[in-house]
Amino acid sequence: MPEYDYLIVGSGLFGCVFAHEATRRGMKCLLIDKRNHAGGNVYCDKVEGINVHRYGAHIFHTNDKAVWDFVNSFVDFNRYTNSPVAEYQGKRYNLPFNMNTFYQLWGVKTPQEAKDKLAVEIGLSKVNAPANLEQQALSLVGKDIYEKLIKGYTEKQWGRPASELPAFIIKRLPLRFTYDNNYFNDRYQGIPIGGYNKLTEGLLEGVEVRLNSDYFSDRSKWDNIAEHIVFTGHIDQYYDYRFGHLEYRSLRFEHEVLNMENYQGNAVVNYTEREVPYTRIIEHKHFEFGTQEKTVITREFPDEWTQQKEAYYPINDERNTTIFEKYRALSKQEDKVIFGGRLATYQYYDMHQVIASALKAAKVQFSDNYEITIK
Repeated sequence: MPEYDYLIVGSGLFGCVFAHEATRRGMKCLLIDKRNHAGGNVYCDKVEGINVHRYGAHIFHTNDKAVWDFVNSFVDFNRYTNSPVAEYQGKRYNLPFNMNTFYQLWGVKTPQEAKDKLAVEIGLSKVNAPANLEQQALSLVGKDIYEKLIKGYTEKQWGRPASELPAFIIKRLPLRFTYDNNYFNDRYQGIPIGGYNKLTEGLLEGVEVRLNSDYFSDRSKWDNIAEHIVFTGHIDQYYDYRFGHLEYRSLRFEHEVLNMENYQGNAVVNYTEREVPYTRIIEHKHFEFGTQEKTVITREFPDEWTQQKEAYYPINDERNTTIFEKYRALSKQEDKVIFGGRLATYQYYDMHQVIASALKAAKVQFSDNYEITIK
């Protein structure tokens, strides 16, 4: 008889939530992760009393009250509202595109003035059937916004000219005709008070965890240790790349401690010029309204992905989609393995979506009427 009911491979949010749900139903779970910490990419380092998001900014937002209540049952979330700023050639603009942005760009003060100016800009672009990302953006907002606030940032992010990127990457661009800098429209938004590690620790209470444990280093051992496997790693690696490798974009981070109280006055400042090598600077203390004497900033650099680097953004072009569909067809034939999370499903997820998908997977797996528990 296997020693465990469930082996969970990977301690990101999907793995942690599933482990929690299985454990509270009386299942014996073992969660393993090849890293030296749990929590996946939401993991935080404590530096100068500041919770530093090691793998980039993570801002929780959702319209799903059940998910919001669920995460708040492990740790209270604060009232942080994401209001990033964009810098282009020394000038700063509010995001998302709203009346503040339009005033900063064109001096317009009313919604109608902004709409009239946008109509002129879009008309000048003369794009009727967008064939790539550049044309798509021009057809949505015109040249001024595109060149100042979209082009350079996007080309850095994807590592290629916008004219070579597919149009579907930006199916739409949100335009707000109010003076509202709140980036997300979701009703609930915030950061865990004390950092995301508190959320991870709450989810894994009562779960056996083994770190520095790579599933692929001794696969036969791990495959036989439990009745079922929850796999949250690379789906192409799980199937030994038989249909080829799926591609991603990666990120590189440079963290720096500064001997000052406040570096940029905002948690996130985007740099939209192609000539600036990083896409944004994060000042972590502002996520939790910190008053520490020092501050920690992180410069975020887009990076070409290799298998030795963390995979952040799937490249959902035709080639990769075709390959993934073949892997997904194989995964549907499994009766012992549950695939979940961004790497196993080759999707970019927001945190609330990962949590909701893990809760749904648990409910389906256990075929019960358990509702989300609020502690």
